[in-house]
Amino acid sequence: MNTRPIGDGHSNLTFLVDDGQSKVVVRRPPPPPTPPGAHDMLREARLIGALAGTDVPVADVLAVSQAGEVLDVPFYVMSYVEGPVITDQTPPALATPSARRRIGESLVDTLVALHAVDWQACGLADVGKPEGFNARHFRRMGKLIADADGNPPAEFAELDAWLAAHVPPESGASIVHNDYRLGNVIIGPERPGRVLAVLDWELATIGDPLFDVGYFLASWPVEGRPLTPTEELGVAAFEDGYPTRAELAERYASATGRDLSGLDWYTALALWKLAVLYEYGRRRAVEGVGDEYYADAALVKSFLDAASRVAF
Repeated sequence: MNTRPIGDGHSNLTFLVDDGQSKVVVRRPPPPPTPPGAHDMLREARLIGALAGTDVPVADVLAVSQAGEVLDVPFYVMSYVEGPVITDQTPPALATPSARRRIGESLVDTLVALHAVDWQACGLADVGKPEGFNARHFRRMGKLIADADGNPPAEFAELDAWLAAHVPPESGASIVHNDYRLGNVIIGPERPGRVLAVLDWELATIGDPLFDVGYFLASWPVEGRPLTPTEELGVAAFEDGYPTRAELAERYASATGRDLSGLDWYTALALWKLAVLYEYGRRRAVEGVGDEYYADAALVKSFLDAASRVAF
């Protein structure tokens, strides 16, 4: 039996288990303490299971375990989907402009398919509250790093005020992945290149679909601009053939008919939210109870700077 960690390793922990005849993937939360409501493995497994049989490609959930049944934490087991996860470089078999273009288009088409899923018919009506989602999500995330009086850190204040003043009404209600990006999908190993499975459903909920669009575009690097840590996980997108941010947005708008004229708020929010999560992680690291990766305050600043470029 061979077990090895796979993935980025800074959130939930993912392991490939291989007994020589078959392979499965195990997902479990990181060591405690964890933020309230975060790293809910059983909820994540439920969401993936609900998408089985839809047009959204996901792995098969094979088993789930409550805390104490096998390990001291809850976890689930899913099928292993063979294929690359593209981050810094496209694999040679897909390294042509046409294949890269198809990968980018498939990413958009998969997001379109996700937002078209009838989440109520899938049994997910109780997973989230789409009414008032935008303002509520913004407030909830801000509380993670606010002081006792509810004020944000000084470096967050200007951006917080802008986001609060421009909260849009919801554009609709759909399943929202909340971490949809190039490095969170498995791509078919052969041409033409398409998404075989969407990974990391930890943050998924029911809310405004433009949350996903804003985050997806915020994770897509742009030539000539400083890279955020999330963009660094997708620098393969600089290679010849991948669509630009504008082309990705246009394909989504054309397929869905959604108005993207207010997309800047969602993109700035996505970057602000990442700054919040990295600041939360930085504080934990400084206290000696979190992942040391987050200890560098420059990571937080990179997200805030990127969000400010969008907002102001």
